[in-house]
Amino acid sequence: MAEARDVIIKPVISEKSYADAERGKYTFVVRDEATKIEVRRAVEEIWGVHVKKVNTIARRGKAVRRRFTKGKRSDSHRAIVTLAEGEKIAIFEGG
Repeated sequence: MAEARDVIIKPVISEKSYADAERGKYTFVVRDEATKIEVRRAVEEIWGVHVKKVNTIARRGKAVRRRFTKGKRSDSHRAIVTLAEGEKIAIFEGG
């Protein structure tokens, strides 16, 4: 089992993730091998909140054009974490 800070790489900062944060759902980029149980334990350990549900998504990188060649953005593994009613994570609240 990996350390909590090794499981979660970074939070996803976007309009959609901020809108979900108001409803108690937070999105993180996580390690490719991370399981839902590891993500749950990491979030609870780092922020001291109670996790209600974890959904994971394996996202393939988009094909992009780079001047004269074709390239590809890197693949990512994301986790959408739903917290118990009334709990929040401070990094998404600006504090």
